[in-house]
Amino acid sequence: MKQSLQLRTSQHLALTPQLQQSIRLLQLSTLELHQEIEQILSDNPLLERLDDPLDHSVRLLADGAINDAPAQAAEAPAPNGDDSSAPAAGTGEGEGEGGENGGEVERGEAADSDSEWGEGNRSAGSENDDDGRPQLGAISVTLREHLSEQIRVTGVTARDRALAELVIDAIDDNGYLEEPLDEIHARLPAELEVDMDELRCALALVQSLDPVGVGARSAAECLALQIRAMPGVPLVTRRMALKIVEGYLTWFAQREFTKLKKALDCDDEDLREAQAVIRQCNPHPGAAFGSGVSNYVVPDVIVRKAKGGWSVTLNNEVMPRLRVNNVYANLLKGKGEGQMSAQLQEAKWLIKNMRQRFDTILRVSQAIVERQRNFFSHGAVAMRPLVLREIADTLGLHESTISRVTTQKFMLTPHGMFELKYFFGSHVATEAGGEASSTAIRALIAQLTGAEDPKNPLSDSKIAEMLGEQGMVIARRTVAKYREALKIPPVSLRKSL
Repeated sequence: MKQSLQLRTSQHLALTPQLQQSIRLLQLSTLELHQEIEQILSDNPLLERLDDPLDHSVRLLADGAINDAPAQAAEAPAPNGDDSSAPAAGTGEGEGEGGENGGEVERGEAADSDSEWGEGNRSAGSENDDDGRPQLGAISVTLREHLSEQIRVTGVTARDRALAELVIDAIDDNGYLEEPLDEIHARLPAELEVDMDELRCALALVQSLDPVGVGARSAAECLALQIRAMPGVPLVTRRMALKIVEGYLTWFAQREFTKLKKALDCDDEDLREAQAVIRQCNPHPGAAFGSGVSNYVVPDVIVRKAKGGWSVTLNNEVMPRLRVNNVYANLLKGKGEGQMSAQLQEAKWLIKNMRQRFDTILRVSQAIVERQRNFFSHGAVAMRPLVLREIADTLGLHESTISRVTTQKFMLTPHGMFELKYFFGSHVATEAGGEASSTAIRALIAQLTGAEDPKNPLSDSKIAEMLGEQGMVIARRTVAKYREALKIPPVSLRKSL
């Protein structure tokens, strides 16, 4: 086959770097967005952040004196007399970036200053707040450290203390002894001459420490240790509670109260008192010393009650305020290609894409609130069916864009904090020919189970029948699926005396 050179023309769709950055910023959560910005700030010297968390901190001069002037006061205005934040818009020079980014931001809007990012609102409360001074977190103490510290002050011998430390090392995060004593004994060197009685004494010493129930080898032993140490419990009730946890814990967990009364030869009142004692126990005594850090969610938008309905506003606290450094920008005016010129263009792109990101989030949130007005007025039972396509068609955006906007973005409402995806859900047909949201059905199931008689709880079939009386045609297995999603136990586990 003869080789030859040929020229061909073809068309293909390519994403510009600016559009790629816009898509990436849109799908980031608030925490990921701030991490991305910090990385960009460290790589691009032409970009600077106005909402520096250390702006209100004490600053020292070169001679060691305290600088009382605020950080922003030292910034000189641009030589051309414009607002110092105006170059941050990135569109005043008009290289046509708007066409590459989907054309959602007009040139006139981009030419405005960064005051729309909440600069004035932040400065109002900054004088009385200590937000600029980082707070030191409390040092967390692990379960092992807590137990070891108690062993040191018991006054036992060094050998007993070492054996107790050996037992403590075998305790898991929930406070249970995860390794049997005979396996611990088998691991010890023979020259130490440690017998099983010494290990049992060491385990008894550990079980006498705080928290009560630590070092237990099973859930029954953990509850029994706590019941024996519980003050103010009548002797008869204590004995019955111990019998239940040591011999009939499975029946108690499955709420087989008829079998329990027959096995213990007691009435409802005695069993109710023993049940109250057992419920005061903690089945995971070591969980309080876990090292898990709580994750706090900061809303991206806030919904408030207004005269004409509901108003949606962006949360200024999560909106970083960025701008281009005026000194570098003025030095690069009129110059051609170069690394600094490319970084200047990247800084303008970022600021423009940031504005477009929050503008898109606000538009999507307003469209959601407009369609879910009944939810904000009456709660989850009034949620209507909603799909991504409906919001996409209304705003003229692609469905994938709506999916990116509603992922890991949160809305603060009078009913609590919700992810934007919470307002979307499938529908269930009604007898009247309409549709009911699956979220509303789950809320109704939660209401029905919350108001049921504990002695005679509602079964899934009964709940489906009650929903059918309200015009919602739903199968029993669908009720079971929604109930499990709500983490509501089955009817056998909701029954009480």
